[in-house]
Amino acid sequence: MLEVCLLGTAGMMPLPYRRLTSLLTRFNGSSLLIDCGEGTQVAMKERGYSFKPVDVMCFTHFHADHISGLPGYLLTMGNAERTSPLTMIGPKGLERVVSALRIIAPELPFEIRFRELTEAAEDISLCGYRIHAFRVNHNVPCYGYSLSIPRIGKFDLERVRAQNIPQRFWNRLQHGQTIEEDGIVYTPDMVLGEPRKGIKVTYCTDSRPTEGIIQAAAGSDLFICEGMYAEEEKLAKARQYRHMTFYEAAGLARDASVKELWLTHFSPSLMRAESYMPRVREIFGAASLGYDGRAVELEFEEE
Repeated sequence: MLEVCLLGTAGMMPLPYRRLTSLLTRFNGSSLLIDCGEGTQVAMKERGYSFKPVDVMCFTHFHADHISGLPGYLLTMGNAERTSPLTMIGPKGLERVVSALRIIAPELPFEIRFRELTEAAEDISLCGYRIHAFRVNHNVPCYGYSLSIPRIGKFDLERVRAQNIPQRFWNRLQHGQTIEEDGIVYTPDMVLGEPRKGIKVTYCTDSRPTEGIIQAAAGSDLFICEGMYAEEEKLAKARQYRHMTFYEAAGLARDASVKELWLTHFSPSLMRAESYMPRVREIFGAASLGYDGRAVELEFEEE
């Protein structure tokens, strides 16, 4: 099971009912944060989440509304007596930016490990997550992220018996161990069927629509995408500042064949967002508005 929670859904500036951009996921005792806008700490406290289990932080880019909450967040993690390393992933320059922000958070009881992204797409495996970072089209270097939780195949008793694999090895092989005995090597694929469908969530903010977003989001169980503007007359503004409209995000969701779309990262000028949704759902029926604190538990599909 993967828990997903939108901690903040505002773009550019916080509002009384919207904090700045942040997303938290929780899987198997480890949490991952994408972006850390102003108000992220308060949002986590409201939800009852602990700061200490956040093992990975991913940053889309370095505009203030996506990273301004980081110094205080790091101090809170330190006060929670975290000592294990924290991994940060983001565009080139991440270490320099974080080091500058840490002028006001200089002493931490844990190590920060940096993974700076330089390629158009990069894959990283951490804490049970397969993280696919993909470059998008904003006015500064910016990445989206697909988070996948893989699922191994079922134990195949017929295959095991056909290969005369000793029973004492079954459990260890099923849990990913490779075993060698008497010159024979036994590998996990010898006891497992084909990998089963896992869970996939894709998160993208601050970009014009691109083919790369469609490819990265393809088949996602949940696609969380910016909808900066909904008013038709603001399409030119979206193009100028390299953002998206509700309708462009819906088109990406449709073309990527995702199961569900949550819109996020709204302009502070956007009013009555729900009134625009009927047209959005004409493009992609399983579209809805994100809101601060919106959460879902995604389960593996039963076969």
